[in-house]
Amino acid sequence: MSPTYTLGIDYGTNSVRALVVRCADGAELGTCVVNYPSGSQGVLLDARDHHLARQHPGDYLVGLEKSVRGALAAAKKHRGFDAARIVGLGVDTTGSSPIPVDAKNVPLALNPKWKKNLHAQCWLWKDHTGWREAARITELAAQHRPHFIAKCGNTYSSEWFWAKIWRCLSVAPKVFNAAYSWVELSDWVPSVLAGVSDPTKVKRGICAAGHKALYAEDWGGLPDKEFLATLDPKLAALRDRLYTQAHDANETAGQLCAKWAAKLGLRAGIPIAIGEFDVHYGAIACGVAEGTLVKVIGTSTCDCGVVSASKTVRDIPGICGIVKGAILPGYYGIEAGQSAVGDIFKWWVEVVCAGDAALHAQLTQAAARLAPGQSGLLALDWNNGNRTILVDPLLSGLLVGQTLHTTRAEIYRALIEATAFGARAIIERIREYGVSVTRVVCAGGIAEKNPMLMQIYADITGCTMEVSGSSQACALGSAISAAVVAGAHQNFAAAQRAMVPKHLTRYRPNPKRQKTYDQLYALYRLLHDSLGGKTKSADLSRVMKDLLAIKESART
Repeated sequence: MSPTYTLGIDYGTNSVRALVVRCADGAELGTCVVNYPSGSQGVLLDARDHHLARQHPGDYLVGLEKSVRGALAAAKKHRGFDAARIVGLGVDTTGSSPIPVDAKNVPLALNPKWKKNLHAQCWLWKDHTGWREAARITELAAQHRPHFIAKCGNTYSSEWFWAKIWRCLSVAPKVFNAAYSWVELSDWVPSVLAGVSDPTKVKRGICAAGHKALYAEDWGGLPDKEFLATLDPKLAALRDRLYTQAHDANETAGQLCAKWAAKLGLRAGIPIAIGEFDVHYGAIACGVAEGTLVKVIGTSTCDCGVVSASKTVRDIPGICGIVKGAILPGYYGIEAGQSAVGDIFKWWVEVVCAGDAALHAQLTQAAARLAPGQSGLLALDWNNGNRTILVDPLLSGLLVGQTLHTTRAEIYRALIEATAFGARAIIERIREYGVSVTRVVCAGGIAEKNPMLMQIYADITGCTMEVSGSSQACALGSAISAAVVAGAHQNFAAAQRAMVPKHLTRYRPNPKRQKTYDQLYALYRLLHDSLGGKTKSADLSRVMKDLLAIKESART
């Protein structure tokens, strides 16, 4: 039989990537990356508010056509490839990244009236302007609907759906009133491909709905209108224009419409997988299963695990959510993460040091020659707030222990170590509440390209760090989902066996380094718990002196 293929389309923070994959074995035949043309590396910013981060929806459409056509052109270099043999496509995106749309499912930002209005754009995942609204949602839910937030760590985040929409209502009521509905990016792109012109007819994914919009079948879907009215009556009225049901990845988002089939050079009518967030589909491509934690390390980091839906999962304080069907059908999806990882390194090298990729490489080499504790530095990884386990966007970064002799490379390594300490805190919290973590698989460009970082992560967490065999795990996961809904594989288990890369790079903990990092982690947790507000009377008087003692020991 002739081989069949699927397309995975991955919308990241700065670019969109398309990937052509062979269904039989997951072979990656062609890829293309297109950078978003608007803003600063694709992100619309406001110098007056560092919490603001938006994107122009038109960039998504331009990137969609260019990336798919580019990936198909690359795949055609392989003998026997035929675009007519593509049997399905899948889409993953950042999130929560909701878009205000009109009654025809067209983003307001595509209307000349709203084109330059930041509030009419897509509210990107890392937009934290709704931190006040998020705090109020947490407060009111705790009083009136505690079960709403029990599954998301008892704290609603400013990164999420309702906080962003309520913020729009607060600061830009004209934009809010002009929006007929709001659609997550992960749902909107599949709906565009399917030709859906009514936002109430968009098939929504349980991934975005459950993790970001307080959706659960247990309480009838989205939060009830009575509760939403306690926030604002206009939010209660909006509920009728959103959706009543969300779907897991066994469902399709629709079929490719003739218009977009012609634009992309594909057959009309092929199935489109339900939209999920990038890391959730990335987890599938990394072989996520019970006991396996997947870390996709990029501008931020998202951690995903699964537990069989036949089991009871305890509520876990400070995580991003426990949602049935959010990653794999038949499993609870568990999500945690860090609000900034690669963004922190980028800030240090490109903003503070005014460097480029060459300086990244230079500092990496210099930092690799340092022993744990040798710099005497300790940092907190909160430069963009804390997603897990404190769930507080109002926290900021910290560097302790610098002297007149501290170097750029020493700070670079301390920032890497800080993100690894944050990763360890997440693993410990998940294990504390009964979720097994016996294997860690990492994906993303940083995991693939930076052996020093991966070894530090292994030494600090005490876990062997495996790196995915695909450099495009999120797009591959979307393609795997497309293969299932297209019938190329019977179910996700079969698709994973066939399409997930088998050869992984592994970084094992070094016991000697691990011992030093245990000392540093104890100091990290002291700062973490005290400055993060969890410990009210911590004694920080020994932190600097203990860092100097560790530094002296490392140097001798």
